[in-house]
Amino acid sequence: MAWLILLIAGLCEIGWATGLKYSEGFTRLVPSVLTVVAMVVSIVLLGYALKTLPVGTGYAVWTGIGAVGTAAMGILLLGESTDPMRLASIGLIVAGIVGLKLTSPV
Repeated sequence: MAWLILLIAGLCEIGWATGLKYSEGFTRLVPSVLTVVAMVVSIVLLGYALKTLPVGTGYAVWTGIGAVGTAAMGILLLGESTDPMRLASIGLIVAGIVGLKLTSPV
């Protein structure tokens, strides 16, 4: 259950990181409110997941999900680069997340 909660926390991190772009420096009300809500939910769920998971593993996976997901959102929504080196780097982050999950005692 902790891994599922951590996944949801990571998805919320993607939401708030992407929301930062759409809030335009917190000058647009609705995107700003949604961004702050996603931030709070993400942190609360991370804290809950860390009650069971090791902090190093949980935090690294949470940030990894956020980094990979936010990079993907940038590509899909904002037309950011799909340079092969960039995609390979994202793949390395995914490999790290998988490695941490596979070696976690929980």
